[in-house]
Amino acid sequence: MDELLREYLPILIFLAVALGLAGAMVIASFILAKQNPDSEKLSAYECGFEAFDDARSQFDVRFYLVAILFIIFDLEVAFLFPWAVAFGDVGLFGFWSMVIFLSILTVGFVYEWRKGALEWE
Repeated sequence: MDELLREYLPILIFLAVALGLAGAMVIASFILAKQNPDSEKLSAYECGFEAFDDARSQFDVRFYLVAILFIIFDLEVAFLFPWAVAFGDVGLFGFWSMVIFLSILTVGFVYEWRKGALEWE
């Protein structure tokens, strides 16, 4: 049992050094850096507008349609790469399975197109 624990000793030393360095850097930044937050530093930067008061406010359905569109193309790419690499091994069954998968994604894309998710005002 002692020999098994000795194998993990370098990992524990590495974690201790990493945590110690990270903590030292955070503490040093609070001590040495000039702490002067102004209104520009505290402003919203990701979405371009201030945060809402209530997190349960309603959003436009177009945000969800764009999210669905992203998932459609993200899934397509995530499944097409491994399929293309193993295309020679999957045979005819694998080919038709991918055709069915892409046709389902195409139906989702056409649905979003008709709903107007691709047209942003």
